[in-house]
Amino acid sequence: MAGMRRLLPSGLYKRLDPFEASIEMFVRNVAAQIPPGKRVLDAGAGEGRFKSFFAHTEYVGIDFAQGDSSWDYSNLDVIGRLEELPFPNLSFDHVLSIVVLEHIPQPGRAIEEFRRVLKPDGMVHLVVPHMWEEHQRPYDFFRFTSSGIRYLLEAAGIRIRKIQPIGGFFWQLGRRLMGVLSFTQGGWRWLLFPIFAPVFGLVLPLCCYYLDTLDRDRAYTLGFIAEGWKQ
Repeated sequence: MAGMRRLLPSGLYKRLDPFEASIEMFVRNVAAQIPPGKRVLDAGAGEGRFKSFFAHTEYVGIDFAQGDSSWDYSNLDVIGRLEELPFPNLSFDHVLSIVVLEHIPQPGRAIEEFRRVLKPDGMVHLVVPHMWEEHQRPYDFFRFTSSGIRYLLEAAGIRIRKIQPIGGFFWQLGRRLMGVLSFTQGGWRWLLFPIFAPVFGLVLPLCCYYLDTLDRDRAYTLGFIAEGWKQ
């Protein structure tokens, strides 16, 4: 999908991968609402994808730096475990953690650490997956329901602001259909790519993007946005 993002117009790509587009919109909105000079911890920052969004803040990116061997972790400010954050109490105004908690063996412990380093009334901003393929193995441990992430946040002393599903059945189906293209890579299977790509990589995912308004229950969502305050 990263390669497609470079090749396709942004409007088209956002419809083919609405989950990633929703994440980017969410993080941009979070950043826009934070006043200059506030301290922001990006917990599980990876390659620092969101660092530029927080240029007006005191941004700190931390990651264990072992999830993906192809990633460049050189832009991290700190390498460390989220279950044992190397920061004093009351260090940050906001904690951001985007599609990270599934890679933590003790996600509840990580959220407790988020709360510990937050200042009073500080905010946690999370995205967690619900219906996803395995990735970054062997560091892929969990998937989350809305009830599950609510329980973890409240148990850690975080007062819920919102838990919002990211898409429904058809966005999830569109992602699965795009996944068909992964079976057309290597050897003779590349011959299938020009046959499958227009259907599974364009037409059907686009249809799924627009059909998603039919699913009002959102039980088949790809993941959840969750936010809350330190109590």
